Amino acid sequence: MADTKPLPNEELVRVFDTEQESEALVVRGLLESAGIDADITSLDAQQEILPGVGGTVILVRAEDADRAKSLIEESRQNPAAEIAEDQQV
Repeated sequence: MADTKPLPNEELVRVFDTEQESEALVVRGLLESAGIDADITSLDAQQEILPGVGGTVILVRAEDADRAKSLIEESRQNPAAEIAEDQQV
């Protein structure tokens, strides 16, 4: 597993978005623990012009996108199993 974020010139794909940065950090940790390099990007908009617009997205390399989406979906369907795994470590 490489310890590098995706490079800016690589084709990156959005696999997750949220309004909560903490949630994005958890999902990035999930992906990185599976060997998928992920980058978090903030989508801030001026709240006076576009109230409620913004959030945080996770980007991964295009070749990792399907696997990343699958991992995220699995964790959403069974979050209790992940908590149990973490407690066993």
